Amino acid sequence: MADSQTTDAEIITASLETPAEFGQIFHRHYQAVYRYVARRRQRHDDAADVAADIFLRAFRIRHRYDATRPNCLPWLYGIAQNVVGDRLRRVRREQRVYLAQPGIEEAIDHSTESDQRTVAQQISRRLNTALGRLSKKDRETLLLFALEGLTYGEIAQTLGIPVGTVGSRIARARRRILELIPDLEQMIK
Repeated sequence: MADSQTTDAEIITASLETPAEFGQIFHRHYQAVYRYVARRRQRHDDAADVAADIFLRAFRIRHRYDATRPNCLPWLYGIAQNVVGDRLRRVRREQRVYLAQPGIEEAIDHSTESDQRTVAQQISRRLNTALGRLSKKDRETLLLFALEGLTYGEIAQTLGIPVGTVGSRIARARRRILELIPDLEQMIK
């Protein structure tokens, strides 16, 4: 069993000889991967299944891990991005079959909510709309930075792009969001 001083790279390398060692990677990073998936999925009820698929894929390709990188979380996020993308494409294909069927709208009673919650929901809706209007590349880069807390270097590793491109994408995404929501700064004060 690995201790807290053992790097992810050492654990993954050891798991090539002793596959059970990879369980340490799961225990160290499951919560982060789960949160990453839950934020990107429309259906949160299957986030645990998707996270499990990510670790299964990581286990299967662990022999390709770059052991010079002590922290494997950016690598896991890269795998997660692919797994989530695969699932979203599959869901979109399946939804095309049901396009003719009307959806059921949920009635929400906002009368009991506090003013702060209502404002937060308005900001959230506007922000989600603005995020949806960003290019996929800019959105993923921004979310890895803002929600996952990755450094520019870790994002570059996750996405397989230069660090300078990470900075450009984040700056472009921020500018675009402020164009789409010009009063955002006043709303969050």
